[in-house]
Amino acid sequence: MLSRRDLLAASAMGAMTVSAASAGSYGNPDEPPQGAINAKNPRSVADPGPQDPAIRDQLPSAFSPPPTDVGGMPQIWSSFNTVQRRIQNGGWARQVTQADFAISTTISGVNMRLTAGGIRELHWHQAAEWAYMTYGNCRITVIDPTGRPYVADVKEGDIWYFPAGYPHSLQGLGPDGCEFVICFDDGAASEFNTLLVTDWFAHTPPSVLAHNFGVPTETFAKIPLNNRWIFQGKVPGDLPVVRKAMTGKAETPPQPFTFSLASSPNLNGTKSGTLQLADSSNFKVSTTIAAVVQTIPPGAMRSMHWHPNADEWQYYIKGKARMGVFNTGPHVLTMDFNPGDIGYVPRNYGHYVQNIGDTDMQFFAVFRTSDFQEISLSDWLKHSPAEMVAEHLNVDPTMVPNWPGLNARIAPD
Repeated sequence: MLSRRDLLAASAMGAMTVSAASAGSYGNPDEPPQGAINAKNPRSVADPGPQDPAIRDQLPSAFSPPPTDVGGMPQIWSSFNTVQRRIQNGGWARQVTQADFAISTTISGVNMRLTAGGIRELHWHQAAEWAYMTYGNCRITVIDPTGRPYVADVKEGDIWYFPAGYPHSLQGLGPDGCEFVICFDDGAASEFNTLLVTDWFAHTPPSVLAHNFGVPTETFAKIPLNNRWIFQGKVPGDLPVVRKAMTGKAETPPQPFTFSLASSPNLNGTKSGTLQLADSSNFKVSTTIAAVVQTIPPGAMRSMHWHPNADEWQYYIKGKARMGVFNTGPHVLTMDFNPGDIGYVPRNYGHYVQNIGDTDMQFFAVFRTSDFQEISLSDWLKHSPAEMVAEHLNVDPTMVPNWPGLNARIAPD
């Protein structure tokens, strides 16, 4: 007899077949049985046609899904690794919007790099901007509608948030600039189509500019006639000096626009990894986006759960992950994720995320909501009548009250 562990391993590798009698007893309960484990003829799993082994081997769950996968769920995987970079002197950016990733209706994502001194020009958006620093150091500036300016330096692991319409700038610091991931709270929002200060100047009559700023028309004789978007500038000076010159006697905003996730408490109650939260409860300015950075050790798993108030947009920072997503139908889809990949789980879809590598796996999840909410499958059943749960699942009712609770968000290996 094969154990469930043996069957799962064989299914993942696509390397085992079983008899027809066994086929109907494992995996997808609907007919016909699915998955390599249920293929009587070994040639059923072969792929003799053209293929790219480099891509195939990065996504083994697509090539040989578990037999429990079923239905036709929209693709939950995308990647910055497969989209073009827009490169300019001073840095680059690439993006994945709903146009590229149909399921991602509430969040669009941008991956951006700025050199030391590289500037993402002064601009603003129709959507709110949330960002996570993945490398280096960056200086951000922003002003609120009451004229209160803000400037700060952020480092790897820090985040910022700008409400929709708040004008801002980004600039890489020494020694090697920065890289970060931006999330907009609109799946259709594009980094390549923003409200740029250079565009507005270039498309405004010089006489209007002169009248607006109270200076001679000649002041604007050399303005750029095309937008700059990203360009190389000088490495900015020390923060205290810049802050004093920039803010003058203006008031300070009541809430900071930046946040250090290192200061956030760990939501996970087990010893296997961490979940660090930033939502409006501790990052007050972030009223439309909540986020959790999750670090999961080898062999551990983000427990089965769902989110009742928002879709989940994921960015994988390091390690190797496998995620299974469940919806009505039933529809179930399993996919693999590597650094630079993006995952998406619609609101109320059940899911889990496994670390399938031999190093820590880390990703962050972003939700278009002010407050993070989660329902744990295990916690729900633990707090249901034990006899009722046992009658549903044919398990020993004495086990049910001992199942993990809400705070056991990462299951140990």
